[in-house]
Amino acid sequence: MKRTHPTTLVIIGLIGTVVGLLTDAALAASGRALFVPPVTLSVTLAVIAVIVVALAWPIRRAIRGKTTLRIDPFRAARTAVLAKACSILGALLAGLPLGLLLFMLTRTVLADTSSIVLTISAVLGGALLLTGGLLAEWFCTLPPDDPDSDREEDRGPEPGATHSHA
Repeated sequence: MKRTHPTTLVIIGLIGTVVGLLTDAALAASGRALFVPPVTLSVTLAVIAVIVVALAWPIRRAIRGKTTLRIDPFRAARTAVLAKACSILGALLAGLPLGLLLFMLTRTVLADTSSIVLTISAVLGGALLLTGGLLAEWFCTLPPDDPDSDREEDRGPEPGATHSHA
């Protein structure tokens, strides 16, 4: 599995920003109240970020040889996939409230302070999830193979090779 590319995260974050901006624009155009993320969203995203990093920490210790515990490879693979999903979802959930915030700040009538604070906290929660996912993904990355092991004299003869004695 390849690590998450930054371009992917930027594109997903921009998609979230556009969706958030258009959502609040549609709500305002229809005369409804703007969407304000609840404080529980920010807290939940931060807790998930901490959990995914905590799940990846024993894998990092095993990869670096700092522990004698054996890590199940399926657990490591599931944790790496969870970390990748958290980074992608974190980009989306940081972009979405960012779009909401941009709409709030560009209106002629400024939204109340509590709405702005809650939206900023949702952006920070998404950024924490993104960061935690990327950190956990890095924790689950295997180090590169030893370049000295690929030398010709260490490999021995290739299968099917004939040797001539002169």
